[in-house]
Amino acid sequence: MGLKDAADNLTESMEDYLEAILLLAHDHTVVRVKDLMHFLNYRVSSVNSAVKNLAERGLVAHEKYGHVELTPAGRTVAEKVYSRHENIFRFFQQVLGVEKDTARNDACRIEHSLSSETYARFLGFIKYIEGTLSAEEIARGISKYRKK
Repeated sequence: MGLKDAADNLTESMEDYLEAILLLAHDHTVVRVKDLMHFLNYRVSSVNSAVKNLAERGLVAHEKYGHVELTPAGRTVAEKVYSRHENIFRFFQQVLGVEKDTARNDACRIEHSLSSETYARFLGFIKYIEGTLSAEEIARGISKYRKK
């Protein structure tokens, strides 16, 4: 199964699992089902079911009672989801001035529902602004916007 096939029709929840495994792997030597359970605040049965589903899609490797590991395809999807989340979060917090927790929660909800086209245009707009204006002009513009 190719990456596109494995990543097709992923639910918001499945994307959250992949993102959680990626984040937990940064802080833990291994990621276990109980780590996911605590991180996402889900029941063990839900986590086991999701991990099994992701393993069937070839996005994670998991042996019963063992650790959960992203496959190369799973890592690609997880990094894409995480990147979307972080870019949206930074825009909300640093540009719009949204409070940190609100910006993080909103970014988490929006990251899953933006179309590829809209997200590409969002990134293109950011890159255009960064390529057209100096850092000082950007900072001045954001400051002026926030004072409204």
